[in-house]
Amino acid sequence: MGLVGPGFIAAHHLDAVRRLGDVDVVGIAGSSLESAKKRARELNGGRAYADYRELLADPAVHVVHNTTPNHLHRDISLAALRAGKHVISDKPLAATLQEARELHDAARGANLAHVVTFNYRGYPLVQQARAMIAKGRIGRSVFVHGCYLQDWLTDERAYTWRLDPKLGGASSALGDIGSHWCDLAEHVTGARIVAVLADLHTVVPVREAPEASAKAFAGTAKRPGKRRKITSEDLASVLLRFDNGARGCVTVGQVLPGHKNDLRLEVNGREGSLGWRQEQPNELWIGHHAKANTVLTRDPSLLDPSVRAYARLPAGHPEAWADAFRNVISDAYAWIRRGARPNAKPVALPTFADGYRNSLLVDAMLRSHAAGGVWRPVEDPLETTRTTRKRG
Repeated sequence: MGLVGPGFIAAHHLDAVRRLGDVDVVGIAGSSLESAKKRARELNGGRAYADYRELLADPAVHVVHNTTPNHLHRDISLAALRAGKHVISDKPLAATLQEARELHDAARGANLAHVVTFNYRGYPLVQQARAMIAKGRIGRSVFVHGCYLQDWLTDERAYTWRLDPKLGGASSALGDIGSHWCDLAEHVTGARIVAVLADLHTVVPVREAPEASAKAFAGTAKRPGKRRKITSEDLASVLLRFDNGARGCVTVGQVLPGHKNDLRLEVNGREGSLGWRQEQPNELWIGHHAKANTVLTRDPSLLDPSVRAYARLPAGHPEAWADAFRNVISDAYAWIRRGARPNAKPVALPTFADGYRNSLLVDAMLRSHAAGGVWRPVEDPLETTRTTRKRG
């Protein structure tokens, strides 16, 4: 594999790949040869490439991990597909809906693996919840709700490229972390969000931006910087309607003191409820009406047979974020080894289709807010085209 974009998440891609045991790290490409050399030394990342084009031209690279800022996703992933490389891209799939659709279309006929790292799917108890819902253990789902709350942008002196629409896209909090929650909600329930009503807000409208953009969770800049007006949201509340009749709501924010990486998902059915929290990932809450509630602690012997492979340690040995990330990367390479055939893809593995789907959701939320906070359908031109063809 080769990696493009040696930022915060790059080390975790390399760690996950190395834990597989049979993938060679060929090299790293950065914004310059100097930066690539520096990170290659720090991460023992093999060869340093002057840019991603040089990496793509290397026949030793079969898989490209795209960990660049959002505005670069489209060009690099598209070039990798055209070069015949499998692609594993960080979310979002692209900076705009149009770019996401272009990548989705390019990946569909490429006979190559195309993966988006919605890594929360990799938790064993997330997959356990999905299996229980699919088997009717909580009855028909009626309410899906939760949140994704952080505080790393609370101070006005904290600034990141993600807040610049030219680099991060039109949405900030929803695109960055709300995207994870929406993917998780649809994946776990097996239902699709078909309409949204969004209220977006910018709590910190002006920030002091240092010369160098802050890394995620890096804290506040010590020196005052240039004042910048912020146009993207750092707080959002969204009502949801699902195609199975369920209702839902999600709150997303990155300026909420005390919340570090607080993703929560709860699904209430007619016969029971399931609740999971990312900061307590080894527990799945199971709610009942006429008997005591229970908590399922991660134990391979107690999980659904389809889930046990995601729990790689015995009971009592906690697994967390890096392990879930490793599970997603493991599924990606399992798919690659099987020739990236559509019917050979692991069920839990998110693809460019899921990335495009997620862009549709965020776009609908932005349209809802722009219209004054009204219901807006999640419109998929590809679905409309397919339906029209079937009718024809």
